[in-house]
Amino acid sequence: MKLLFDLFPVILFFAAYKFAGLYTATAVAIAATFVQIGWLRLRGRKVEPALWLSLGVIVVFGGATLLLQDETFIKWKPTVLYLLFALGLVVAQTVFGKYPMRAMMGAHLSLPEAVWKRLTLAWAAFFAVLAALNIVVAERFSTDTWVNFKLFGVTGLMFVFVFAQALVLSRHADAQNVAEKESS
Repeated sequence: MKLLFDLFPVILFFAAYKFAGLYTATAVAIAATFVQIGWLRLRGRKVEPALWLSLGVIVVFGGATLLLQDETFIKWKPTVLYLLFALGLVVAQTVFGKYPMRAMMGAHLSLPEAVWKRLTLAWAAFFAVLAALNIVVAERFSTDTWVNFKLFGVTGLMFVFVFAQALVLSRHADAQNVAEKESS
C-alpha cells in the first residue's frame, strides 16, 4: 500500500496525460501531492522530508510549466528531485556523519557502519543515474515516451535496484544471524 501511496501522483499524472494532455497532468500531479500531504496530516502521520521536498519541486517546476506553457520545466522536475535526493544523501553522510538509509531501515536491520555508508552512497549514485536518464529521455525522445519512462521505466529500475540491494543486504543479515547463534 505504501508503494501505491508513493506512486499516487505519478500514476495520476500518467492517467491525466493519457486522457487530457501534459498541462492537465501537471496540474493533477501538483494537486495529488497536496492531497498526499493532506491525507497524512489528517491521519496524524509524519510527512517525510522527501515528500515536502517533492511538493516544493513539483510546485515550482509544475507551476512554471503551467504559467509559461512550456513542458521543459515538468520534464526537468524528476532530474532536479533525484539530484536533490542524491546530494542530500551525500551531504548527510560526508558533512554530518549521518546515514539516512540507517534512519529509514535501521529498526529492521542491523548493519555495520561501513555497510550503511556503502548503502547510502549506492542510493546517492542510483538517484544520480536516474537524474541523468531522465534528462536523456526528456531531451531525446517524445513526450509520450518520457511520460511512459517516468512511470514504467523509473518504477522498474527502482524495483531492480531495491531487489539488488536486498540480495546484498541479505548476506549481511545472514552473517549477523550466524554470529548471534554462535554467541548464544
